[in-house]
Formats: sequence, structure tokens, C-alpha cells
Amino acid sequence: MTADHAPTDPAASAGPATAQRVAFLGLGIMGSRMAATLRRAGFELVVWTRTPGKAQAWAEQHGATAAATPAEAASAAAIAITMLVDGAQVEAVLEDAAAGAAPGTLFVDMSTIGPAATRAIAARLVASGHRMLDAPVTGSSPKAEDGTLTIMTGGDAADHARALPLLEAMGALVVHVGGLGQGQMLKLVNNAVAAANLVAVGQALLVAQVMGVDLDAFEQVVGAGSGASTMLALKAGPMRRHDYTTLFKLEHMLKDVRLCLEEGQAAGVPFPAAAAARELLSAGVGRGHAEADMAAVIESLEGLAGREL
Repeated sequence: MTADHAPTDPAASAGPATAQRVAFLGLGIMGSRMAATLRRAGFELVVWTRTPGKAQAWAEQHGATAAATPAEAASAAAIAITMLVDGAQVEAVLEDAAAGAAPGTLFVDMSTIGPAATRAIAARLVASGHRMLDAPVTGSSPKAEDGTLTIMTGGDAADHARALPLLEAMGALVVHVGGLGQGQMLKLVNNAVAAANLVAVGQALLVAQVMGVDLDAFEQVVGAGSGASTMLALKAGPMRRHDYTTLFKLEHMLKDVRLCLEEGQAAGVPFPAAAAARELLSAGVGRGHAEADMAAVIESLEGLAGREL
């Protein structure tokens, strides 16, 4: 399902058979899977990532080309996608990439870095003769792997249309939400809500257990009622098992919530539920779970309650 689905560029609407080469910068948990969906859809990729040797290994496995630097990757592409950790990484990588890119290259940043960083980076790219679209995603690694992410874009409608065939290969829902930075802002709000729900699920599990409620029954009944949520469906089981196999790092969720709260604070709008989630996620980092899945926030809640699931 796609919003704003009328591409203005005939080459873009022709699909992967006539698509130009794409640079993909960043092959982490999400990026490696997103790039793989593009290859399966028939797009020609040149890839780069920070870890030495990783891009070459990925390229050999997936039939792509590896580049030694972001500039080298971007020099061979009309569209360059970034999927990185934070604003500092995106800024550094795109500065390098832009130096090697041909005028008019469209940079599509699918990282989550916040609207302020996005607009600052875009201003420098545009001054160099390039274009930028922010296109953060929601959905953890399984959705990245099967191409069913939700993607929200901010920027010019023409840039959205130009990138649309690529975005549709990676996402089940692609929505152009407004001007540059608005994709970022919506992503931050979404993740802040998800973090608040995550914490609520952990608290509810602990209360239910202490009060003698069967937790299998809890998941079944709450999952069918008004208390249902994606976080309940995805994270109640891992919390109960203390299985923190990483699908979305706890430290990355903390970063997103922090960015959302900073934007709200600047606008004078409180978000108490997100603020509470930030503190518990911070405690999770303090307990050594920064790189574990965000389900590890249950450790913070168990510490407060003095009980374990």
C-alpha cells in the first residue's frame, strides 16, 4: 500500500529493469537486510559499510559491487541510500559521498537522526548541487528482511517519486508525509509511542505475575482486547524468557526517544510517557544491555520491583 504513488520520472516508473545503479551505504542489522531486498527486486547495487571487509563479503554473497569509500560508491550511482546509526555518522558519510557524486544525485537517508540534523545535512548537499530525501523506517529486522517495512518520507514530492520504486521494494507501506525532516519527526513520535508501550507491557507482566495471573492467559486475553499492541505481540514472550536476541538495539530506541523529547522540549510540548520510558531505557544501558534487544528494558523494571518474571 502506497501513498503519493504517481512518479513524475518515466525512468523511475519503469521499475528495476531500467533503474539506474544504486549506492547503499551501511550494512548493519537493518541495512544489510534492506539492501538484500533491493537485490532480490533486481536493482543493481554498489555497497559500502564501515567494517573492513564486510561490504566485499556481502557483495560476493548477493551479486553486488563493493566500494572502498562512500565517495566511490556514490560516484557510480544516481541514488545513494544511507542506513546508519546516528546524525554524526550520516553527516560524515554523506560529506564523503557527496564529494564523489555527480550533480543531481539523490541521497535518501533511511537512518533515524531527527529533523534538525536532517535539515542541516540537506542544506550542505543542496548547496553542492545534490538532492536529499529523509525516509526513516519502522519495523525491526524481520520486516527489513522480507521487505515489509513502513517507510515515511520527508522532502520534495518529485524526490519521493524518484525514490519510490526502491522504497516500495523495501516497504509494504510508503507514505510521503511532508517537507524535509517531517519523515524524521514522525518516526521519532512513532518510536516514542512504541517505547512507552514497551515499558507498559513489562510493567503489566510483572503486576499480573505477582497477582497470580497466568501469563499465557494474560497474553491471550490482553492481546485480543483494548490493551493489545505491537509491543505486546512482539516483546512479551522475549521479556518472559529473558531472551534479548537483538532485533532492535536498546540503545537505538533510547536515542530515538531522546531525540523526540528534545524536539518536544524545544516546542514546549511535554511527553511524560516517553520521558518515563527514556529513564528506564537509560537504566537498561547502565545495566549493560545497550546492544541487547530493547526487550531487555524488563531488567530495569524487575530491578525497581525487586522481582523477576
